[in-house]
Amino acid sequence: MLRGEKHGGRGRLSLAGQAFVLQLVVLGLVIGIGAVLAVLDARHNSDVTTSREVTDVAVAVAGAPSTIEALRTPDPTALLQPVTERTRKATGMDFIVVMAPDRTRYTHTTPERIGQPFSGNIDRALAGETFTETFSGTLGPSIRAVTPVYDDGRIVALVSAGVTRARIGAQVGTQLPLILGVAAAGLAVAAAGSFLLSRRIRRQTHGLAPDELRTMYEQHDAVLHSIHEGLVVFGPSGEDAEVVNDEARRLLDLPDGRVARADLPISMQRMSWGVVRDEMHVTTDRILLVNQDVVTWERRPIGTVITIRDHTELRTVMGELDSVRGFAESLRAQAHESANRLHTVITMVELGRYREAVEFATAELRLSQALIDRLLASVGDPALAALLLGKVNQAAERGIELTITEDTALDSTAPLSAQETVTLVGNLIDNAIDAAAEGDAGWVEVTVRQHDSALHVRVADSGPGMSAEAFARAAERGYSTKADHQGLGLALVHRLVDRHSGVIGTERDPESAVTVTIPRKDAR
Repeated sequence: MLRGEKHGGRGRLSLAGQAFVLQLVVLGLVIGIGAVLAVLDARHNSDVTTSREVTDVAVAVAGAPSTIEALRTPDPTALLQPVTERTRKATGMDFIVVMAPDRTRYTHTTPERIGQPFSGNIDRALAGETFTETFSGTLGPSIRAVTPVYDDGRIVALVSAGVTRARIGAQVGTQLPLILGVAAAGLAVAAAGSFLLSRRIRRQTHGLAPDELRTMYEQHDAVLHSIHEGLVVFGPSGEDAEVVNDEARRLLDLPDGRVARADLPISMQRMSWGVVRDEMHVTTDRILLVNQDVVTWERRPIGTVITIRDHTELRTVMGELDSVRGFAESLRAQAHESANRLHTVITMVELGRYREAVEFATAELRLSQALIDRLLASVGDPALAALLLGKVNQAAERGIELTITEDTALDSTAPLSAQETVTLVGNLIDNAIDAAAEGDAGWVEVTVRQHDSALHVRVADSGPGMSAEAFARAAERGYSTKADHQGLGLALVHRLVDRHSGVIGTERDPESAVTVTIPRKDAR
């Protein structure tokens, strides 16, 4: 998705915004329900506590000796009313009623109700049980306890103590500010946490809405599977690949599943972390063109993107083109030399020096023909013979003496094809000519032969040679000691040798040389 498209349709909340709103709603509901449950729990606890308190007060009044003594008098109210009122005020009860077994009140918070029947259940108390109940009496709904009063084992009266619901509600109401304060603080803390979480989600999703993320994923998945370039994306750490498409796995021979930087070819592991443009890398089977870009967001690097293109066939064609170009240059040089020699012969004839003209014309021809005859007789592959002849002339143009040794001989280039042979020998000779051209009186010596059921190639030169470390580096990718050269020659040779299970080595004593041995299939 293009950046302009991404911001052009912004008329809705981002994923982070929607998550924040949803979290606030959920947290508000949870905390609100929690507050309600806390109020209900406080009310329940208050009811339990009140039930216990009214029971204790009722039992205490029923068991007091003063209560028994007052009940034995003709006027119990006169003695019991002052005592029960003092007790009621001291214990926080709304009423303490002492009554006869027939419900007649001896005491009451409202004196006018003394002598009137008690409204409530007393059957369980008459049976000798102390119990509590919620009942709407003369003072309104209340929690009350009823207990019997015994005198010499007989129930002579009943005592009821109670607290109205209004008082219980007031007690619970005193806890509401604390409950609501805790709920508000919890909501504030939860909202702050949700806000911080939404900020993190916004950073990670770059402020995109869910439908934009879905569209990006669909486009991302479609592009990854449709492009014909390899794509590898590394995160900020640069160690584990976050995206690897099918083409990258094919080109780099990567396993299924997780891919780490250590799984890449060695040359790509050693790439710089910055921008890379059109860098050649050689693997065992392919020549790859690699580009790398650094991805930034809000001026911060968040990863690297590596794109890979297969240039194997292109490089093969270019190698063949280079060989043809070399042949053309060789023919041009020979034509130029032939023209000079022809002018010389014509001039000598015009001067009447016929014998000298014949000797001059045939001397160079005999040398060239001898080399051609020897190569055609000893080298069974015409492409290789033509390559060697062309390189002789090419080296001569640069002032280098290129010699094909006498023991050069082979029936065929098997197991190499003609194209592979041209790649192998041509690149080795080119590197040798370049190295020999750095000094005076440079020379190159080439040997191609069959020995012990293997193909042996040896190219020596008068150059300084390469150290073992530099030679090993040349196998990794386009390494070269020349700043203006891609340096793919030795890398291509290494790739070809590895493909055929061959051996390549370098020598510096007594002379600089590169040797290649490739076993034939019937000898393995």
